[in-house]
Amino acid sequence: MIMPKEKREIQKNDILPLEIYTKQRKGLRKKIVEFKKNRRVSLGPYATFYFESYETMLAQVQEMLYIEKGGDDQLKDELTAYNPLIPNGKELIATLMFEIDNPVSRATFLGKVGGIEEKVFMKINGDIINATPEEDVDRTSAEGKASSVQFIHFKFNEEQIQKFKSGQTQIEIGINHDEYSHSTKLNDETIKSLSRDFN
Repeated sequence: MIMPKEKREIQKNDILPLEIYTKQRKGLRKKIVEFKKNRRVSLGPYATFYFESYETMLAQVQEMLYIEKGGDDQLKDELTAYNPLIPNGKELIATLMFEIDNPVSRATFLGKVGGIEEKVFMKINGDIINATPEEDVDRTSAEGKASSVQFIHFKFNEEQIQKFKSGQTQIEIGINHDEYSHSTKLNDETIKSLSRDFN
């Protein structure tokens, strides 16, 4: 499950035909769960980052086609939605989810953290990289309520990429919002897995 370097975009010929996917689905889903294990980072009581890649997005598209069975028309829409979440070789991309089971608590929390998508950062040996929210999606409403799902890009320069990949570096991820301020170190397995997203 290591992404070929040239794979920065899912194309129609990457998609397994429905009958083949249906037969292989159990095994494929087991593999992707294993692959995603080191790409999940919890932060504070509610936030979890799920770092996306060609593999995770391909699995998502296959699964959506399996569930909805919308054929080529659906495939176009899925590729438009999910291809922008595949890292381009100079960035990491994460789905950030705020997971609170109780609907009342969830609404209260999200009502207090408007703009939180602008307050996410990564730190490499003290060098701060501020995240950029996915551009085409407005994730805080006019009333200041945050969405429970955010799409976040961390864009790196060459020096930061080399430090990240070196394995000799302390890397933190954090959120610095008045109502939710937490940071955590990435473990070695996560750093190793995410390093593959770079050219």
